[in-house]
Amino acid sequence: MRIPGRYRINEAGSVLIVSLLILVLLTIIGIAAMTTSTIELKISGNEKAYKLALYAAEAARGYAAKQSKLYGADHTTVGETFNFPDDDSPSATVQLGPTQSFNGSVEYLGSSTPLRGSGTQVGTFKMHKYKMTCKGYGPSNAESRVEAGFYRIGF
Repeated sequence: MRIPGRYRINEAGSVLIVSLLILVLLTIIGIAAMTTSTIELKISGNEKAYKLALYAAEAARGYAAKQSKLYGADHTTVGETFNFPDDDSPSATVQLGPTQSFNGSVEYLGSSTPLRGSGTQVGTFKMHKYKMTCKGYGPSNAESRVEAGFYRIGF
C-alpha cells in the first residue's frame, strides 16, 4: 500500500542543496574571472612600462644622430667609445618626462672602402663604421636596449 505524499517528505531540502551547489559553482567561476582579470591588468601594465622604455631608447637614437661629436672626425680610434649625454659620467641620463629617460654610447669600429654605389670615389674617401647602443628607462624599473650600426663617409 502506497501512502501518497511520502516521497515529498523525503525530498524536502533538496532544493536548498541544489541551490547551494549552484551558488558555490558561480562563486568559483567569479573568483576565477577576477583572478584572470587581475593577471591581465598586471600584464598590460608591464607591457606599457616596457613600451615606454623602448620609446625612450628610440629617442636616444635620434638624440645621438644629432650629436656629431659622437661620430665626428675626432672619433676615429678603433674601440674608442663616447657616452652620451655626458662622456665623463656614463650613468647620466636625459629625462624625457617624469618616468622616461635614456643614455647610451657610440663606439668606433674601424674604416673600410666605401660601399659600391655610395656616390664617392674609391680611394679618396673612407667609410667609418660605428655601433650605437641606446638604453631607455621607463616606469617600474623597465629597461630597454637598442643597438644600431651606422657609417659615415669621410677622409
